[in-house]
Amino acid sequence: MKKYDLNEALKQRAAANAGNTPDDPNAEMKLDDVQRVKVLSPARKVFKRFMRNRLAVVGAIILITMFVFAFLGPLFYPYGQKQVFHKYGELNMKYAQAIENDSYTGYALDEGVEIPGEVGRLMNSKIKSMIEDGADSVSFSVDGHDDVIYMIRSAGHEVFSLETVPSEKVIDSFGVDDVTVGDFLRGSFKFKNESLKSVFGEEDPDESKVEALRSGIDARINEAISKGESEFTYEDVEYTLKKAGKNYTVNASLDQIKYSSKDAELGDDFEAELKKVRDTDGKTEFEFDGDTYSLIKLDRSEAFSVYRTGKSTPAMIYTRYTFDNFESGAQLPDDVKIGALRAIGSDDKNFTVGDKSYTLDDEGEYVTVKESGGKELGEFTVLSIRRMSGKDTVEYELKKTISAKIDEMLEAGLYEGEFSHPLAAQDPDTGKIVYDEDGNAVMADTDFKIRRTNTGVFELHCTQITYLIDKFASPSAKHILGTDGDGFDVFARIMNGGRVSLMVGFVVVILETILGVIMGGLAGFYGKWVDMIIMRLVDIFYCIPSLPILIILGVLMDYQRLGPYPRLMVMMAVLGILGWAGIARLVRGQILSLREQEFMVAAEASGLKVKTRIFKHLVPNVMPQLIVSATMGMGGVILTESTLSFLGLGVKHPLATWGTMINSVSSQTAIAEYPYIWIPVGLLICITVVAFNFVGDGLRDAYDPKSKK
Repeated sequence: MKKYDLNEALKQRAAANAGNTPDDPNAEMKLDDVQRVKVLSPARKVFKRFMRNRLAVVGAIILITMFVFAFLGPLFYPYGQKQVFHKYGELNMKYAQAIENDSYTGYALDEGVEIPGEVGRLMNSKIKSMIEDGADSVSFSVDGHDDVIYMIRSAGHEVFSLETVPSEKVIDSFGVDDVTVGDFLRGSFKFKNESLKSVFGEEDPDESKVEALRSGIDARINEAISKGESEFTYEDVEYTLKKAGKNYTVNASLDQIKYSSKDAELGDDFEAELKKVRDTDGKTEFEFDGDTYSLIKLDRSEAFSVYRTGKSTPAMIYTRYTFDNFESGAQLPDDVKIGALRAIGSDDKNFTVGDKSYTLDDEGEYVTVKESGGKELGEFTVLSIRRMSGKDTVEYELKKTISAKIDEMLEAGLYEGEFSHPLAAQDPDTGKIVYDEDGNAVMADTDFKIRRTNTGVFELHCTQITYLIDKFASPSAKHILGTDGDGFDVFARIMNGGRVSLMVGFVVVILETILGVIMGGLAGFYGKWVDMIIMRLVDIFYCIPSLPILIILGVLMDYQRLGPYPRLMVMMAVLGILGWAGIARLVRGQILSLREQEFMVAAEASGLKVKTRIFKHLVPNVMPQLIVSATMGMGGVILTESTLSFLGLGVKHPLATWGTMINSVSSQTAIAEYPYIWIPVGLLICITVVAFNFVGDGLRDAYDPKSKK
């Protein structure tokens, strides 16, 4: 069907009646000419009324500017909202740390010898026990490797060698067996199973024999405890009593020998030699009948195993020493370190590695390694001084100064100290080392602070020029509003944050409107039980405490570790679902007043479908009220989103919204020191919400002029 403009039709009719064309500028026009009558459409009437409201026009201009600023501004601004900015600046930082080595580092002597991991884990404890006992060597075995025993020998000051010895176990256990005794007041004394076998020589002795022995030993133990004795004798067997808390361990000196080899018992002479070695402190090896035997102490026992051993093979060398290079950044090869460590325990201080010769100088406080030409390479020390990265780049002279200061602090019992030492000067703009005309680094005195921690580590702090995140930079030509605590450009985040906040407002209001129109339209049109059910549902949504629900939802999203964008979607959906009830009640009320009017009676009489009558005849007549409600509600949604993000319940860092930006400077100190961050954001929130309210008031007055009267 062809459409006509009513104004144009009236002009044509008036021109025909006057005998002139409407375009004739000389045509005479009378007061009663139809041409003077113009009919404006409802939309144009609303627009003209809206434009007469100056506050509404101002609000519309502000909103248009805000949308251009938020949606088009980031396209032309050179920085992104997640772009981190850096600068070179001074920072008091940990420069190095000094640790006195209390663990032993191993160097492999023969790559062909395989050392089980269990042996490496035992080395530190075995070496320390060996030092405490004052022994020159110690032997041990590990499960699953009975054909090899491992021997640790002292190879010089703080240097120990690990040797592998092929072996055959000839005696499972020899010496003292343990019997465990409980709290005697409750009479819980009991033998270990292996002790019963040693005492009675039987796998399963008669219970009466065991009970008689238990009663006799029990009486003697109680007597010894009452007298404060640590040893006692029962039936010609000597027992040693050791207290462990409320319990006691009793060692019975049974001297039982249990052979495990295929050989017959080695004879009385062998057993006599074995006992003699066992009773000699620090001795673990002996020779008998041309063979070498080693005693290996059993774990948690005073008994021994005995192995027939072959020729030992050096496998590794262990030391607490750290090698300090005299030349900063230089590294001494491991094979040279191994040669130097082996020379420490020998009379000959000269050694050769490859085609180079070296010598040791241990006359002073430290062991110094020199090349054959006399050049000093470095020295061995137990104090490890390294940069915080673990690299050995601390200059030797600084290491000596640090060592002297640590000795001074330890003597005085101090936990903190200060000293000065020259360091290479740095360019404040680039952080690079400054060199003079001859290419030498320019040195500048640097103040160091040294602090001893509870773990015995000495930490060194000094001021260095380093590459830092440009946090809380003041407004400048590069950064219009400065940077925030993460080094982000504030102006870029304000624009992107405005985009998110405005988008949240529109999406939530659209979702509320759709739900409200559907539910309110159905309730108003059908009435009766449909209206009752929907209105009770509206009452329920009115009673839901929105803020606690949103707080719980924020905690759940934190627990699920949702990303910024999924959190944004969930938050918009929940705000829309919680806010539709008011619009539904508004639509219901309007439809109740419209459904009985003549145009609706005519629509029903013409046989139109219910869906058509509701959404094509009733809802369009409610649209003016919906537009006003949506416009005025959008400001409230933006405030809600900003509040939730400020409380940490909404959108999360690093996605920018106006609420999260204010949250980044929410502390009292930050508010006072960085007003250039939160004041612009706060002003934009206020201006945007006020502008939406101005536009809403203007639309309300434009749609219903009588409301102003």
